Amino acid sequence: MGLISNRVERSEIKPGDHIYTYRAVFTYSHHGIFVGGSKVVHFTPRNANSSTEASSNSYEEIYNLPSSCPTFPDCGFRQPESGVVLTCLDCFLKNGSLYCFEYGVTPSVFLAKVRGGTCTTAPSDPPETVIHRAMYLLQNGFGNYDVFQNNCEDFAMYCKTGVLIVDTAGVGRSGQASSVIGAPLAALISSPLKLLMPSPIGVATVTAGMYCMSRYATDIGVRSDVIKVAVEDLAVNLGWGPGGEEEVVDDGVSEQQIAR
Repeated sequence: MGLISNRVERSEIKPGDHIYTYRAVFTYSHHGIFVGGSKVVHFTPRNANSSTEASSNSYEEIYNLPSSCPTFPDCGFRQPESGVVLTCLDCFLKNGSLYCFEYGVTPSVFLAKVRGGTCTTAPSDPPETVIHRAMYLLQNGFGNYDVFQNNCEDFAMYCKTGVLIVDTAGVGRSGQASSVIGAPLAALISSPLKLLMPSPIGVATVTAGMYCMSRYATDIGVRSDVIKVAVEDLAVNLGWGPGGEEEVVDDGVSEQQIAR
């Protein structure tokens, strides 16, 4: 992967990799965990409120949920009322390009990649741990989808690191969300500098620098408000379900779904 783009070929990804693809002419990216066997586990909003065929089709198109897949019969599998879904790689990409999220990058590399949602300074756990988390959450869910606090990138980053944000009222792990918030904030803070810096280039440079630093400050690799949580204890920490307890599933079922 290069400094400008994290684009990779299918032959380069390995089970346990955090992959993503861009949607709506690079407006946003959709993230998931490649679990092997041409299968991807990813997180989407639950389709509980779709009451019409049109809205259902729109939901499937936006969030990469196949209405039918000629290759894998179990493509699109998910538990009732859960947003975590298992699809094949083709249905995940929807003809888009394939990118691989980077972990354990240096601060200089992180700051050089201006667009958020491509890398983190946090290290990744071993692939077998990552896959276990993804398959466990496929059976038990990942709570309610939230664009800024609990989205597809947050899901993939939790699977890779096991890290949660302590302050649930703040911004989640997502680099995309940090970028959306950081850009306007940087512009707002740097606007008074226009009175002191007559050069537009100087103002733009300062604004870009503030934007990059705001992204870096929210990266899970440097934040102090994060904790490591085992996937089996995730429901208790986030208060999901009655009594905060979730059912532990048999790993054998997960392995069969990957192998199909």
